[in-house]
Amino acid sequence: MITPAAFDHLVVAAATLEEGEAYLEQRLGVRALRGGKHVAMGTHNSLISLGAKRYIELIAIDPDASTPGRARWFALDTTALQSTLPRLIHWVARTDDIDAARQALAIDTGAVHAMTRGSFEWRITVPADGALPAAGVLPTLIQWGDGRHPADGLPHSGLRLLALAGAHPNPGVIRSALAALGLGETIKVTYGMQPRLVAMVQTPHGPVNL
Repeated sequence: MITPAAFDHLVVAAATLEEGEAYLEQRLGVRALRGGKHVAMGTHNSLISLGAKRYIELIAIDPDASTPGRARWFALDTTALQSTLPRLIHWVARTDDIDAARQALAIDTGAVHAMTRGSFEWRITVPADGALPAAGVLPTLIQWGDGRHPADGLPHSGLRLLALAGAHPNPGVIRSALAALGLGETIKVTYGMQPRLVAMVQTPHGPVNL
């Protein structure tokens, strides 16, 4: 029996960080703070706290980075995705044993890769083609190293996640995979002809859907 996984962060993608920061500030009333560069993936990010060990990650291709020798994560190389940005595209679940969690999931979310950003180190699942697991409804898995977490250093934003919901053509399969990780109550997945992910965030001005 593995330790249940937990919600870690939302992933919002944008063509540029500037565009994404403006989008999130307009929607949520809070400006995302610059995080750093993911050298191995050719991306960079900005962050907003959602409370203890929870945050929103805004991610974009870093125009100053070298092109990685593989597909970038979170489907960022996909033309169809880029044409719909900025928007919420995915979410990430935290685990204490990523190898066991990946096996328990029973749906391939990609191989486990070691990553760094500045002083942060983690292991994360990334499909070889960079695709989003279940088109973003099923989470990427992450295991943080050294007990350090990006949300620990973020200022209080006044935001918190109220609910996470998804739609998928095969909701039963997705729900079973989530239950295997103890995430059955974290996200409500219903039937939909097209996969969809929605997060309801409490802001100082009321709830907002991303």
